[in-house]
Amino acid sequence: MAEEYIGLNEWQNRQQIQRLTGVDPVRTEWCAAFVNAILEIEGIPSNNIHEYPLLARSFLDWGEAVDPADIQVGDIVVFPRGSQGWKGHVGFYVGKQKDSNKWVILGGNQKNSVRYDLYDPNRALGIRRGRKPIESIGSMPVWLAKY
Repeated sequence: MAEEYIGLNEWQNRQQIQRLTGVDPVRTEWCAAFVNAILEIEGIPSNNIHEYPLLARSFLDWGEAVDPADIQVGDIVVFPRGSQGWKGHVGFYVGKQKDSNKWVILGGNQKNSVRYDLYDPNRALGIRRGRKPIESIGSMPVWLAKY
């Protein structure tokens, strides 16, 4: 389900992202809202019940912790962002880049869009997994052939 939103940009597709996430992507950091929206579409309990559901780091309280050695496609990964301890970024793990150890993450608000980006796994603050796998992300490793 998440892959159908790839390419949406917060400026060109502002209303569509706002309908999906419930937040104005131009005024709000929306990576957590995107992850919550995809979870809800997939029928998986989102993190919207958290006291701070729009903070990426709130996902460190969601689901079950996963060891990096056991990461699977569809797991949720939280990374730091900036120098303030509350800031972060969250997205879905898609796989590893062929020629490096970087992780491919699909997320919202990655360069103001829904897109794949590469992240250093050593910077991950946590990996989380729900009780039900995120089925639609399983088709995304086909994309990894480009890298």
